[in-house]
Amino acid sequence: MLDKVQGIITSINISEKKGTRKTPVPAGRAQIVLGSGVAGDAHAGDWHRQVSFLAEESIARARNMGLDVKAGDFAENITTTGIDLPAIPVGSLLRVGEAEVEVSQIGKVCHSRCAIYHLAGDCIFPREGIFGYVRKPGEVHIGDKVVLLSRGNGRSAATPQEAIDEIDAARRAGTL
Repeated sequence: MLDKVQGIITSINISEKKGTRKTPVPAGRAQIVLGSGVAGDAHAGDWHRQVSFLAEESIARARNMGLDVKAGDFAENITTTGIDLPAIPVGSLLRVGEAEVEVSQIGKVCHSRCAIYHLAGDCIFPREGIFGYVRKPGEVHIGDKVVLLSRGNGRSAATPQEAIDEIDAARRAGTL
Protein backbone atom coordinates (compact mmCIF):
# COMPACT_ATOMS: atom_id res chain seq x y z
CA MET A 1 0.00 0.00 0.00
CA LEU A 2 2.75 2.49 0.92
CA ASP A 3 4.57 1.96 -2.39
CA LYS A 4 1.45 3.32 -4.09
CA VAL A 5 2.31 6.73 -2.60
CA GLN A 6 5.00 7.77 -5.02
CA GLY A 7 6.10 10.42 -7.42
CA ILE A 8 8.89 11.10 -9.89
CA ILE A 9 11.93 13.39 -9.64
CA THR A 10 11.67 16.05 -12.36
CA SER A 11 14.67 18.19 -11.37
CA ILE A 12 17.66 18.09 -8.99
CA ASN A 13 18.90 21.54 -7.99
CA ILE A 14 21.82 23.07 -6.09
CA SER A 15 23.19 26.52 -5.29
CA GLU A 16 26.56 27.84 -4.20
CA LYS A 17 25.06 30.29 -1.69
CA LYS A 18 22.13 30.21 0.72
CA GLY A 19 19.26 32.60 0.01
CA THR A 20 19.48 32.21 -3.77
CA ARG A 21 17.63 30.27 -6.41
CA LYS A 22 19.05 26.86 -7.19
CA THR A 23 19.99 25.66 -10.67
CA PRO A 24 19.45 22.18 -12.06
CA VAL A 25 22.51 19.93 -11.88
CA PRO A 26 23.92 19.60 -15.40
CA ALA A 27 24.09 15.80 -15.49
CA GLY A 28 20.58 15.30 -14.12
CA ARG A 29 22.00 13.28 -11.25
CA ALA A 30 23.54 13.97 -7.85
CA GLN A 31 24.79 12.25 -4.73
CA ILE A 32 22.80 12.48 -1.54
CA VAL A 33 25.40 12.34 1.22
CA LEU A 34 24.80 10.82 4.66
CA GLY A 35 24.68 13.46 7.39
CA SER A 36 24.86 16.28 4.85
CA GLY A 37 22.41 16.44 1.94
CA VAL A 38 22.83 17.01 -1.79
CA ALA A 39 26.52 17.14 -2.73
CA GLY A 40 27.61 20.61 -3.79
CA ASP A 41 24.61 22.44 -2.31
CA ALA A 42 25.03 25.41 0.05
CA HIS A 43 22.29 24.08 2.36
CA ALA A 44 24.01 20.72 2.87
CA GLY A 45 25.29 20.19 6.39
CA ASP A 46 24.74 18.63 9.77
CA TRP A 47 21.21 19.84 10.50
CA HIS A 48 17.63 18.67 10.07
CA ARG A 49 16.96 20.40 6.72
CA GLN A 50 19.53 18.59 4.57
CA VAL A 51 17.35 17.99 1.50
CA SER A 52 14.41 20.14 0.38
CA PHE A 53 11.52 19.06 -1.84
CA LEU A 54 8.82 20.92 -3.77
CA ALA A 55 6.24 19.57 -6.20
CA GLU A 56 6.09 20.68 -9.82
CA GLU A 57 2.35 21.06 -9.20
CA SER A 58 3.13 23.79 -6.63
CA ILE A 59 5.40 25.57 -9.10
CA ALA A 60 2.62 25.38 -11.71
CA ARG A 61 0.26 27.16 -9.27
CA ALA A 62 2.84 29.95 -8.93
CA ARG A 63 3.02 30.18 -12.74
CA ASN A 64 -0.78 30.47 -12.80
CA MET A 65 -0.37 33.51 -10.50
CA GLY A 66 1.63 35.09 -13.32
CA LEU A 67 5.13 34.30 -12.09
CA ASP A 68 7.89 33.23 -14.45
CA VAL A 69 9.30 30.43 -12.26
CA LYS A 70 10.81 27.02 -12.82
CA ALA A 71 12.36 24.15 -10.88
CA GLY A 72 14.94 25.40 -8.38
CA ASP A 73 13.56 28.94 -8.19
CA PHE A 74 12.07 28.22 -4.74
CA ALA A 75 15.47 26.88 -3.57
CA GLU A 76 14.30 23.27 -3.51
CA ASN A 77 16.83 20.49 -4.08
CA ILE A 78 14.41 17.93 -5.45
CA THR A 79 11.45 18.86 -7.65
CA THR A 80 8.82 16.12 -7.94
CA THR A 81 5.58 15.35 -9.68
CA GLY A 82 2.74 13.02 -8.75
CA ILE A 83 3.16 12.97 -4.96
CA ASP A 84 1.39 15.21 -2.42
CA LEU A 85 4.46 16.24 -0.43
CA PRO A 86 2.82 18.36 2.34
CA ALA A 87 0.43 15.47 3.10
CA ILE A 88 3.34 13.23 4.10
CA PRO A 89 3.74 13.38 7.90
CA VAL A 90 6.99 14.36 9.60
CA GLY A 91 8.93 11.22 10.51
CA SER A 92 7.97 9.45 7.26
CA LEU A 93 10.73 7.69 5.36
CA LEU A 94 11.07 8.30 1.62
CA ARG A 95 13.17 6.39 -0.88
CA VAL A 96 14.58 8.98 -3.28
CA GLY A 97 16.43 7.18 -6.04
CA GLU A 98 18.98 5.05 -4.15
CA ALA A 99 18.86 7.24 -1.03
CA GLU A 100 16.49 7.28 1.94
CA VAL A 101 15.38 10.57 3.51
CA GLU A 102 13.31 11.05 6.67
CA VAL A 103 10.83 13.93 6.51
CA SER A 104 11.96 16.32 9.25
CA GLN A 105 9.88 19.45 8.57
CA ILE A 106 6.92 20.55 6.48
CA GLY A 107 7.08 24.17 5.44
CA LYS A 108 9.28 26.84 6.96
CA VAL A 109 9.10 30.28 8.44
CA CYS A 110 10.34 32.99 6.07
CA HIS A 111 12.13 35.52 8.26
CA SER A 112 12.97 37.75 5.32
CA ARG A 113 10.64 37.83 2.37
CA CYS A 114 12.18 36.34 -0.76
CA ALA A 115 12.14 37.88 -4.23
CA ILE A 116 9.21 35.66 -5.22
CA TYR A 117 7.14 36.93 -2.29
CA HIS A 118 7.81 40.52 -3.34
CA LEU A 119 6.82 39.77 -6.95
CA ALA A 120 3.64 37.85 -6.19
CA GLY A 121 2.72 38.85 -2.65
CA ASP A 122 3.03 35.20 -1.67
CA CYS A 123 5.50 32.31 -1.73
CA ILE A 124 4.42 28.68 -1.83
CA PHE A 125 7.51 27.04 -0.36
CA PRO A 126 6.80 27.97 3.29
CA ARG A 127 3.53 26.02 3.09
CA GLU A 128 4.16 23.35 0.47
CA GLY A 129 7.87 22.57 0.63
CA ILE A 130 9.20 19.78 2.82
CA PHE A 131 12.61 19.02 4.27
CA GLY A 132 14.39 15.80 5.05
CA TYR A 133 17.32 14.31 6.90
CA VAL A 134 19.47 11.76 5.05
CA ARG A 135 19.16 8.27 6.55
CA LYS A 136 20.83 6.36 3.68
CA PRO A 137 23.11 7.91 1.06
CA GLY A 138 22.83 7.23 -2.65
CA GLU A 139 22.64 8.60 -6.14
CA VAL A 140 19.50 10.26 -7.47
CA HIS A 141 18.58 10.88 -11.11
CA ILE A 142 15.87 12.80 -12.89
CA GLY A 143 13.15 10.22 -13.55
CA ASP A 144 13.81 8.25 -10.33
CA LYS A 145 10.84 7.43 -8.12
CA VAL A 146 10.14 9.06 -4.76
CA VAL A 147 8.41 6.34 -2.73
CA LEU A 148 6.86 6.49 0.75
CA LEU A 149 8.50 3.60 2.65
CA SER A 150 6.93 4.27 6.05
CA ARG A 151 4.45 6.81 7.36
CA GLY A 152 5.67 8.95 10.26
CA ASN A 153 3.85 9.93 13.43
CA GLY A 154 4.39 13.69 13.07
CA ARG A 155 7.74 13.84 14.87
CA SER A 156 11.35 13.34 13.81
CA ALA A 157 14.27 12.83 16.19
CA ALA A 158 16.35 14.89 13.71
CA THR A 159 14.20 18.01 14.19
CA PRO A 160 15.22 20.31 17.05
CA GLN A 161 12.45 21.43 19.39
CA GLU A 162 13.02 25.11 18.55
CA ALA A 163 12.21 24.39 14.88
CA ILE A 164 8.98 22.64 15.87
CA ASP A 165 8.04 25.54 18.18
CA GLU A 166 8.75 28.12 15.44
CA ILE A 167 6.52 26.33 12.89
CA ASP A 168 3.74 25.82 15.47
CA ALA A 169 3.83 29.51 16.44
CA ALA A 170 3.69 30.63 12.80
CA ARG A 171 0.69 28.37 12.14
CA ARG A 172 -1.13 29.72 15.22
CA ALA A 173 -0.39 33.28 14.08
CA GLY A 174 -1.64 32.51 10.57
CA THR A 175 1.67 33.47 8.96
CA LEU A 176 2.32 29.98 7.59
